[in-house]
Parts: sequence; C-alpha cells; structure tokens
Amino acid sequence: MRTEICDRFGIEFPLFAFSHCRDVVAAVTKAGGFGVLGAVAYSPEQLDRELSWIDRQVRGRPYGVDVLVPGKIDESASDPGARLLDFIPEVHRDFVAHLFAKYGVSSDRTFTAGQAGPHPTTADELGRRVTHSGATGLIDVALRHPIGLIASALGTPPPVMVEKARAAGVPVAALVGTVEHARRQVGAGADLIVAQGTEAGGHTGEVSTMVLVPQVVDTVAPVPVLAAGGIANGRQMAAALALGAEGVWCGSVWLTTEEAETPPVVKRKMLAATSLDTVRSRSRTGKPARQLVSAWTKEWDEATESPGALPMPLQMLLAEGALARIGAAAESGEPGARELANYFVGQVVGQLNQVKPARQVVYEMIEELSTATERMSKITRA
Repeated sequence: MRTEICDRFGIEFPLFAFSHCRDVVAAVTKAGGFGVLGAVAYSPEQLDRELSWIDRQVRGRPYGVDVLVPGKIDESASDPGARLLDFIPEVHRDFVAHLFAKYGVSSDRTFTAGQAGPHPTTADELGRRVTHSGATGLIDVALRHPIGLIASALGTPPPVMVEKARAAGVPVAALVGTVEHARRQVGAGADLIVAQGTEAGGHTGEVSTMVLVPQVVDTVAPVPVLAAGGIANGRQMAAALALGAEGVWCGSVWLTTEEAETPPVVKRKMLAATSLDTVRSRSRTGKPARQLVSAWTKEWDEATESPGALPMPLQMLLAEGALARIGAAAESGEPGARELANYFVGQVVGQLNQVKPARQVVYEMIEELSTATERMSKITRA
C-alpha cells in the first residue's frame, strides 16, 4: 500500500506516527512507517540523547522531529531575563491549591503556593522552548541527527527553521487546522502539510477532518498533504486517501500501546473512554487542546471560581507542574488525583480498548487499509 509519499520519504507505508515516546517512534519506523518524536518536553541536551538512542535503534531508517513554535505567546516569555513563574498571578496559584485541597491531593505548601512543579529553572526553560528563539536550540540538535523531516506543530515555521532545514536537506512539515493556515505555511516554505481536523488530540482547530482535508489538498497542490484527526485504523486511512491525502499522521492511537509512556492511570482511563469523553480546553496549555475530560478540565472550564486559563506558556507551566504532582498522587492510589488526571487524546479514544505493541498496530492498520481499498475497488454503478 504505497503512495508517492512513501517513495519520497523511503518508507513502506504512508503512516506517520507522532509520539513523545522514543520507543513508539523507533517501533513504528522499524515496522515500515515514519516515527516523529515530539521535542517540546526535552532540553537540547535531553533531545540529543533521545535522538542518539533512536539512531541506534532504527539503523538508518527514516524518522522525524516535531517542535512547538506557536504564532502567539504571552509577552513575558520574550524577556530572556525574566523568571516566568513570577508572571503567574496569585489567583491562579490559589486555584490550583484549592483543587488540591478539594480533591485531597497530597502536596507541600511550596507547591500549593504555585512555586514548585517544575524547578524554577526548568520551568523557565520549558516555557521558552515554545518561543522562536527557544525552539532554535532544539532545531539545531535535531538537524545534527540523520532525521528525514522536521515539523512545526503550532504556527508557521519560522524562517530560521526553514533556512536551517534547507541547508541540511531536510523537508519541513507544518500542521494546519484551516485552509488559510495551509496557505501561510506553504508560503513560509513548508514542504509537507498535515491537515489536522478538530477530532485530533492536542492543539486543534474547529474544522472536521472530513471537511478540512480535501479543501487543503486543493489549496496547496502540488504540495503533498497528510490527513490527521480521527485516524486509528485502516478504514480511516482509506478514507483519508480517498479525500486526496498522500498518507496519514496519527498520534492518539499510540497512547495505549505497550511502548507508550502514558501513565498507567491515564492509560486505563483512555481504554475505558468513549469518543464523547474528550474536550477542547485551554486548561493545560493556554490554547485549545483536545484532551480527556477530567475533573481538571471541568474545574478550569466550568467552575464559577475558576480564574480562567492563562495565555501560553504561563498556563502550561502552571498546569504541567500541577499535573505532574497529580499524576504521582494518582499512581499512589489517591482517588481525587485519579479524577483530576488526564492527557491529550483525540476522539478516536473510543476505539482504543486494548493494549498492543506499536508494531502490531501498524500491521493491523495496513492490513485493514488493504481490505478497505479492495472493497472500494469492487464498488460498481447500480
């Protein structure tokens, strides 16, 4: 089941797998797909170690790296001398403390005052990784490795990213949620467009995959397009190809694989969830991102005492620190923490009801794709 994208990237199957877990990236690449490592969680030094490990595992097979470079962030992150945690208002710190108390999450006073979570130095580093200048370090590290693609996950790829990738001979991909976004990304130099529908996990727009993909395909031709959002089996892959995409970009389907680093409590919640159990919420990053519905999303989005989400990256710093503590408490058996725990995931979570090796997921998707396309080829006029 090859398309032109397979020949272009030297892969067997038109299946791109986004994951923050290096084991998933390596497993999918070795199975004939194209693994893409999400880099925002790593410092440049950490990313270098992760990519070196992947290099050893895949032995020359192609894989990629995804960096987060949003078009708009809070002005505080543009000041390299500022301590970002100082910009988090006391009312937001107090709300986190209130949630910890309400749900019985054990914590020390430093954390509930909003001063812990990530160590202040780590927090500032995390926040600045989503700026153009902060992402440059990750881009430089990625391009020192034999990657086959670098992707801009949120926002137009900055000129420095395109220039450095061009010099290294690495194609640039960009994720989009509207036709206008697609036009801008191609104008900025993107070689590959990922049209991501609102069904997808993480940062998404409001247009569905079925509507978005053919519009983007027609708008950016001859630039190739991958379809993303609501794709976790071969029938959905076949639908994406029928819409004009050259392949698919999947993320959620890997979250319940054996290799995934998804916390066990969250993985169990995903396995039990239906497609109605996700929500686009600003409560985790400050931008609309689809994730599991949990007490965390409900309190931030619906509670009358909620101060509302902060802009990126401040909400991300506050939330990731709090959710790290919540995750640890959930794994230790605290029921309130389990109510709060969540993670990014798309509406296909309703299909994810069994833990499997990533390699098996790849092969099952391709086998079903073959069956689906064969069935479609037999459809004749009445």
